[in-house]
Amino acid sequence: MHRVAVLAADGVIPFELSVPSRIFLVAQGPGGEPLYDVVTCTVDGRPVATAADYSIAVEHDASVLAGADTVVVPAAEWYAGLTGPDSLPAGLAAALARIRPGTRIVSICIGTYVLAAAGLLDGRPATTHWRHAERFAALFPKVRVDADVLFVDDGDVLTSAGAAAGVDLCLHLVRRDHGSRVANQVARACVVPPWRDGGQAQYVEHPVPEPSSVGTAPTRAWAMERLGTPLRLDDLAEHAGMSRRTFTRHFRQEVGLSPGQWLTQQRIALARQLLESTDLPVDRIAERAGFGTAASFRQHLQAAVGVSPHAYRRTFHMR
Repeated sequence: MHRVAVLAADGVIPFELSVPSRIFLVAQGPGGEPLYDVVTCTVDGRPVATAADYSIAVEHDASVLAGADTVVVPAAEWYAGLTGPDSLPAGLAAALARIRPGTRIVSICIGTYVLAAAGLLDGRPATTHWRHAERFAALFPKVRVDADVLFVDDGDVLTSAGAAAGVDLCLHLVRRDHGSRVANQVARACVVPPWRDGGQAQYVEHPVPEPSSVGTAPTRAWAMERLGTPLRLDDLAEHAGMSRRTFTRHFRQEVGLSPGQWLTQQRIALARQLLESTDLPVDRIAERAGFGTAASFRQHLQAAVGVSPHAYRRTFHMR
């Protein structure tokens, strides 16, 4: 069984701490067997105070990290003060040193600071909470920061944006480990979407639009019903009753993506669903998802998830 170890430090934020166990412990195999074992530890096995008005007691110290397949570092508010290896407390540095080479390491929210301070993100892409992204990038110039996404998967090191993006990342790991069917079952049990559209840019604070402005949500719903047809920016703007420029501005404010990026993302999501749940040939899926040709679909899927349609179907098809 895959063992997940969650490292809780003094001041840990309770929500982020609870996400791994809430997601991974729900995942079950075909016979109802658990797929993950989740343990929580502190540096020395002693209780730690949380960022709320209570403390938590654990049953493990950091020695369990040595036997973990995945290590998760949830956020603690003081992590944002870390600036490099010298700023890591000795106990925390020693705990990280216990992790075996090749172990999958995951940070939630500003847990990213711990990984960066330990040098684990040097030369890698990563994300963190949008409020901290600019300062984080300045402190850790060797890290390729992407502040617009909900999470970054760089193979054996994964980072999430703020708070609930940890749910998105843990569901992604379940999907990566066991396929979409299991991940979707976990999402339904936890009453969360299997994946969320867009990145964290849609949650960044923006000036409140004028009361007379019209949102783009009705147009997005209209477009979702027509993904298999050609949809130009002019078509979307006309449906919304806006100029191209105004529509694009409002769309970015609400979604965090350009209309074209969003359309491609929705088409990829529909195509993935069809690959998983039907036996339609690739050219028919390309047509129904609005890519036009199988070649165009292959190119877009490869760019989005890194595999061909046939490889994706072999992995995730619901049999």
